[in-house]
Amino acid sequence: MPTPYGYRGGMAFSADELRVVRRALATALKPASVPAHAPVGAVPATRDPRRAEEIRECLRLSEALDEAAREGGRLRDFLFADLARYRDALPGSVHGYLGRLQEALAAGYVPGPDDLGALRVLRSVDAGPTEQARRTALLRRCEQAAEPSVRARLRALPGGRLADEPERPPAPQPAPQPGQQPPPKPPQPGPGGPQPDRRGRPVPTPGEVFPPRRKPSAPPAARTA
Repeated sequence: MPTPYGYRGGMAFSADELRVVRRALATALKPASVPAHAPVGAVPATRDPRRAEEIRECLRLSEALDEAAREGGRLRDFLFADLARYRDALPGSVHGYLGRLQEALAAGYVPGPDDLGALRVLRSVDAGPTEQARRTALLRRCEQAAEPSVRARLRALPGGRLADEPERPPAPQPAPQPGQQPPPKPPQPGPGGPQPDRRGRPVPTPGEVFPPRRKPSAPPAARTA
């Protein structure tokens, strides 16, 4: 049975399996058939016992390849889950996390915000020059790998637009129909007039805010007997 090789879908074949693959390729390139001048009642190539055995071997190899592909998918899932466990155990698991992150990137893993944040924190921690350069290079690699997914999420947001995309022009106003008057524009206040606030209400004058005080009225005169 073929075995998965690495995390990118590679397969390792035995010598017998390679012979089956070669026979299958030869059959696909030059399929055997009954010649046109063959006598009546000749056995077709598909009913030949040797040919039937080759077909069964090809089917068995196809099933083994499918099983190996499923096993490769299970290995990738285990690697990604192991990476998450090492990330949760940071900073004590820094060496194991960085190693598994490199393996996951080689297997097609797309880093997420948790990975980028963890790498930025690790890069800020004091380390040797070689280790610091390794962490910086790994962070740059993860940022490049995560950029397409980040752009896709930004475009999916309502009204989302990237910084390098051109600004969308405003929607054109509908042209007035023939015989229809355009809507009047609101009057603009003069330079000396009251300026309306955001809600369209006039600004109160100082006399309205601080009304003048009324003079107290004189007390009524005492009535004489």
